[in-house]
Amino acid sequence: MEGEDVTLREQLFHDRVRETLICVLLFSCLYIICYLVVVHYRRIAEFATDNDEDATVNKIALWLCTFSLTVSVGAVLLLPISILSNEVLLSFPQSYYMQWLNGSLIHGLWNLVFLFSNLSLVFFLPFAYFFTESEGFAGSKKGVMARVYETAVVLLLLTLLVLGMVWVACALLHDTSARESLYDLWEYYLPYLYSCISLFGVLLLLLCTPLGLSRMFTVTGRLLVKPRLLEDIDDKMSCAVFEEAALSRKLNTETSCWINVNMDVLKNQFVAIKAQRVALEMRRRASPWQRNLGYPFAMLLLLALTVVCVLIVCFHVLELLFDETALPQGMEDPLLGAASFSMFGSFGAAVQVLLILYLMLSSVVGFYSSPLFSTLLPRAQDTTLTQIIGNCVCLLVLSSALPVFSRTLGITRFDLLGDFGRYNWLGNFHIVFLYNILFAGLTSACLINTLTWAVQRELMRAFGLHKLPMKVSRSAIPLKLLLANGLSKIQ
Repeated sequence: MEGEDVTLREQLFHDRVRETLICVLLFSCLYIICYLVVVHYRRIAEFATDNDEDATVNKIALWLCTFSLTVSVGAVLLLPISILSNEVLLSFPQSYYMQWLNGSLIHGLWNLVFLFSNLSLVFFLPFAYFFTESEGFAGSKKGVMARVYETAVVLLLLTLLVLGMVWVACALLHDTSARESLYDLWEYYLPYLYSCISLFGVLLLLLCTPLGLSRMFTVTGRLLVKPRLLEDIDDKMSCAVFEEAALSRKLNTETSCWINVNMDVLKNQFVAIKAQRVALEMRRRASPWQRNLGYPFAMLLLLALTVVCVLIVCFHVLELLFDETALPQGMEDPLLGAASFSMFGSFGAAVQVLLILYLMLSSVVGFYSSPLFSTLLPRAQDTTLTQIIGNCVCLLVLSSALPVFSRTLGITRFDLLGDFGRYNWLGNFHIVFLYNILFAGLTSACLINTLTWAVQRELMRAFGLHKLPMKVSRSAIPLKLLLANGLSKIQ
C-alpha cells in the first residue's frame, strides 16, 4: 500500500509539472507574439526620450500591456483548444503521445485565463495607466519608486471606491445578502464584480458583432483584388500617379516660409499617396485566378459563415423554448474524449472553431468601426501608450466574454469551465432568450442592409453612374434603372 501511495504521489507530481511546463511554454509563445505586435504599433518617440525615468516607466507599462494582450489571446483560444482537444482524444483514445492532453490541463488553462484576465482588468492595466501619469508625491524624492508609491495609493483608493459601489449595488438588489456578506469579499463581492464585467463584455459583443459581420465584406473587399467588372484599377492608378506628381512638385517648389506650416502635411499626403500607388501596382499585377476567383470565393465564404451563425442562433432559440439544458451552465470536471460536442462529429467541431474565431474577428472589426471607439484604432509606429492601454482594456473585455458569448448563442455545446460558469445571470432564461433574439435580429438586419446596398453600389460603379456630377443617393436610383442601364450598355 505504501508503495502504491508513493507511485500515485509521483504520478500526480509529474502531471502537475507537465501541465505547468505546457502552460508556461504556451504563455511564452503568445507573449512573444503579442510583444512584437505592441512594439509594431507603439510610438517610438515615447521610448527614445532623454529622460531615463520616463523611458523606464513606459517600458514597465508596455510589459503590462503585453501581458494583458497575451491573456486576451489566451481567452480567445480557450474554446477552440478545448473543442479540438476533445476531438483529438476521440480520434486517438489509446495513443501514448496524447496522454498529456487531458481534462486537468484544459481546466487549469481556463482557471489561469480567468484569474489573469481579472487581475489584468482590475489591477495591471489601471496600474499601467496611473503609473504613466504619476509624478510622485509633492515634496518626495523624484524617481521610479516615488511614482510606484503614488500609483499604489491611487489604485488602492480606486479599489475601495469600486468595492463600495459594488456593495451599494448589492444592497439595492439583494438587501439581505448584502448585509449578511458585508465582510465576505472573496466569495461574494469579487464574483459579483466579475459577473458585472462579463455582462458588460457580452453586451458589448452584442452591439459590435452584428456591425462587424456586415463590415467584414467591406474590409475584405479592400484587401482583395476585385474582378474588372467591379473595379477599374487602371483608372485609380492614373489618379494616384497624377496626385503623387502634383504633391512632388509642391514639395519641390515650397518656399521656406511655408516649411513649418504645410511641409509636414504635404509629406504625410505624399507618403500616403505613394503607398496607395504601390498597393495599386501590386493589385494590377494580380493573376486572373486571384482576381476572378479569390474575391467571389471570399465573399461567398463570409456570407456562408454569417448565415450559418444566424441559423445556429435561431435553432438555439427553439431549443431554449423546449429544452432547459440548452441554457449555458458551468462544468467542474470536463470529460474529454467521451463524446463529440457536435452532432456532425469532427467536421462540426471544426466548423464551431471557425465560427468562434470568425465571431471574435467580426467583433473586433465592429468595435473599431463604431463611431464611439474609432479613435482608438491603433496606427503603426504612431500609437501613444495611453491608446495602447485603452486598446488592451477593450480587447480584454471582448475576449474574456467570448466563451460566455459563444455558449450563450449556442455556437458550441462545450460548457463553461471553472469560474466562467459561476456568473449569476447565466441561468436566467429571459436574459439568455432575449439575448439570442436580439443577436439574430440585429445580424439579419445588418446583413440584409449590407447586401442590398453593396449590390446597388457595385452596379453603379460598374455602369459608371458613380461619375455623375450630382450626388446620387441610395434611394435616388432604383435597382430596375440600374439593370436597364446595364442592359443598354451591353446591347
